[in-house]
This record gives sequence, structure tokens and C-alpha cells, in this order.
Amino acid sequence: MATSQDTTQLRGADLRDGVDFSSLAENSPLLGHVDQEAVVLVRRGQQVFAIGATCTHYGGPLAEGLVVGDTIHCPWHHARFDLRTGEAVGAPALSPVSCFNVEREGSKVKVANKCEMKGRPPLGRTPASIVIVGAGAAGAACADMLRTKGYQGPISLVGDEEPGPVDRPNLSKDYLAGNAPEEWIPLRTREYYESIRVELLTTDPVQHIDTTKRTAILGSGRVLNYGVLLLATGAEPRSLPIEGTGLSHVFKLRTLADSRAIIARAAHVKEAVVIGASFIGLEAAAALRHRGLKVTVVGQEQRPLERILGKELSDFVRRLHEQNGVHFCLGDSPRIIREDRIELSSGKSIEAGLVVLGVGVTPHTALAEEAGLAVDNGVVVDENLRSSVPDVYAAGDVARYPDPISGEHVRIEHWVVAERQGQAVARAMLGIGSPFRDVPFFWSQHYDVTISVVGHAPAWDAIELRGDLEGRNATAIYRRQGRTLAVATIGRDRESLAAEAAMEQGDTRALEAALRA
Repeated sequence: MATSQDTTQLRGADLRDGVDFSSLAENSPLLGHVDQEAVVLVRRGQQVFAIGATCTHYGGPLAEGLVVGDTIHCPWHHARFDLRTGEAVGAPALSPVSCFNVEREGSKVKVANKCEMKGRPPLGRTPASIVIVGAGAAGAACADMLRTKGYQGPISLVGDEEPGPVDRPNLSKDYLAGNAPEEWIPLRTREYYESIRVELLTTDPVQHIDTTKRTAILGSGRVLNYGVLLLATGAEPRSLPIEGTGLSHVFKLRTLADSRAIIARAAHVKEAVVIGASFIGLEAAAALRHRGLKVTVVGQEQRPLERILGKELSDFVRRLHEQNGVHFCLGDSPRIIREDRIELSSGKSIEAGLVVLGVGVTPHTALAEEAGLAVDNGVVVDENLRSSVPDVYAAGDVARYPDPISGEHVRIEHWVVAERQGQAVARAMLGIGSPFRDVPFFWSQHYDVTISVVGHAPAWDAIELRGDLEGRNATAIYRRQGRTLAVATIGRDRESLAAEAAMEQGDTRALEAALRA
């Protein structure tokens, strides 16, 4: 997993020397260190746990996180770790943190050596083989979790792009801006997959699935037999039905190759136009501004992201981009793309040596439809992410699943949701799963501002804004008929974590308490 530099400095007590038990507040992480490694202590009742203090996703400080049951949640991007084992039980982290033995000597609590991996509980089932179709977020997370839970059978992870699973959110954020080196981008290396005995195929994608014979046929004609199969084919960026979208300076942004191509083009031009005031479009605009290009965002809507964030927050996002030099042409649309400019429906013409399309995505359902799976704006699955065909699951952007809060089937195009669904499918395949009830979470980065959103609110009748947007310290609460559906925060990581936990537990009282804090 791509990680930033470790931000957790060695602070607090040397935990080998110990601390008084009375100094440990219930469910309140205490930061210390052991042998030059940052460690957090967490007390739950009379038990004390010790695990590494640095999130394995982007290096977030777990000491500032939230304890929920026997897990601790990272404040940055909501990764979850088991306090007892250090296991990464919830994405976006895939790798565990260290786990340490804790000893009691009278009133003293001391951290001893690292824990040894204990034997795992028996699996409920052991499929003869597992094929994962799609090597994106969901597929990669599924493969990792299968091995983490002790599955020893054959696993094939089949994608259609090199180098395999990548940190896709970074492609429109720091990597595109030039702030992240390419070695951060692969989620896992080919050598890693070899070490855990997962066959990674990146240039021979699946062309056909036969659910009767339980086979996946690759483009080369090779046949993969499966006991269970995960369909994680993701989504494809949309184009526009106008002249010029096939020109060499017009790009979509989904793959590492796309991001590389945009970076290469940006080095030789001065003006860029982003079509679509979506999250990915605005993130790309911010990244290209960081590279010094003049950037114009064209969108049909009157306010960027208003349908998702509402008026106040969308106006704030627009001001933020304008303060950083981005120009907007809203309430307009491209009529034709030419070699050096874009002509809009309004008659306006904008110079553009680089064009990025950020106009949404369409789920890849062709394989599912051909295989006879139920499809309706995605592959329809149940609460355990099982499709309409036995032993075939779907996860990620392609899956349409029952939302436990609204009760409606939804298809969520969020990175963390895809990874967590992949992890949930792995557990379900092995007979140790439970219904998928994770609340959707995503973050979006705009210059020095990160917007975090928990929940799902396709429609609302009230938005309550608290705090100070201009001071980068605010919460927006989205409600329908008095019920909180989603919460967006800026500069309030703990509040975001607490809201997510309360929503997953269905605890409206705890949710309101979290939002009053």
C-alpha cells in the first residue's frame, strides 16, 4: 500500500518501563513507544491492549483515533485495526500493525515483546478454488483477506491493466499533482502476490463466465475453474457524444496509464480544461493548478457538487478553487473539442492544450449479463454480497447492494466501500462472514482541505451547517424527514469517526451526541 512518511513521532512514555494502570482512561488511546516504534495502549475494562500507533494506509496517527469495541479507527481515512491482533479488519488499510504482549506488575502496565501469530479459528467452508475477476480495490482487498483468514486454496486475481492493483484515489490527487512518487501507487507488488501464492494476471482478462461449468475463460483461451467467484469489474469512465473526444489531448482519468498520460501532456501545455465539476474533476483541476497550468472547469450545473454537498458547501468548494486560480464556466456544456480549444454551447471558446473528462462512470456489467446474473444499474446482490447465481459474489463499483440505513438497493462508487466489500466477500466465501453493514465513507482532497463524508444521502430535505467553513472547521448534516443520512466534515476527524460508528450501530442518540460534540 502506498504510504506517506510516518507522521507519528516517538512521544510519550517508554512503555517497556510501564505506566500506572490508573493513568489509562477507558477506551482512550495512550501514545508511547517500544524499541523505537510508536505504540498505543488502550484500556477496555480490566484488559489493556498494545498495538502499533501508525496506520498502514497513509501513516495516520492511531492515538488520535476512535476505539469502537475491540477495534481502533484511524482519524484520517477510517481504516480499522483489531486491538487484540493488529489485523487490518477494515479498509483502506490492508496490512496489519504490530501487536504487543502486555504484562501487569502490581499497578504497572508494561509492554513486552511483539505477539506471535496465533492459530486462526477454523473456516466455515473451504472452496476448492477462488477466481477474482477484477484487480481493483475490491479484488485486491478480497485476495488479501482470504489469505489473512487462513484460506490455503488456489486464488487467481485477474485484471486488465498493468501493473495490477493500484492506489486509484491517488491518481487524481497527490500523484497527479506531482507530490507522490510512482512507487507509492501499487497497492501490492507482483512479488507480494507470489509470496502469498496468489496468481496475478494483468494482461489476459476474463472474456466469459460459465456459471454452470463454474469456469472463467480468459482472452487467451485459458480456462480457470472456480469453487466461488467474485465479480469486481468496477466501472468505466463515460465519454461525451460530441466531436473531438477521440483527439490525442483528451483524456479520461481512471488508470495509472491515464494519469501518466495526463502528466506527460501537462509538461508541454499551458492551458487545461476539465469537463465535469465532479469530485474527480475538481481534484484533477487542483492537481493541474499545482503543476502551474491555467485551468478552467466546465459543468452543466450552476454550482459544483451541489447535488452531493448542498449549496453552502458547494459554494465553499468553488471559492476554494477560485482562490487557487481555477476558472469556472458553469451552466454550460462543450459543443465541440478542437485541437487547441473547446467551443461551448453558449458560444464561448476556451483555449485548451489538455482536456480531462470527469463526467461520471458506468458499471462494467457485460460479463454479469452474459453469465445470467440479475443486473439493474449494477449487479444486484443481497446483504452478504451474493449475486442471483450460487457462489458468485459482486463487490465494488459494479455491485448494487441493500443499504441498511435506507433499506434501498444502492450502488456506491467509493474506494473504501469497494475495499471493505472485497474484505466482506472474502469472509463470506469462507463461511465466517456477516451481512455487509458498513456505512459508506469517502474523502476528497482540494489543496490543503480534505472533505470527509460518512453515510449516503442521494436526496435530503434539510442540511444543518455547524462550525466555520472559512476556518476549515465545520460539519454539514444531511437529513430527510428528521433522519440523519450523511455527515460531511472539514477539520473534524473525530466527529466523522464517531458519526460513522453511531450510524453503523443504528444508535440515533449516540449519533446526535457525536454531532453535538
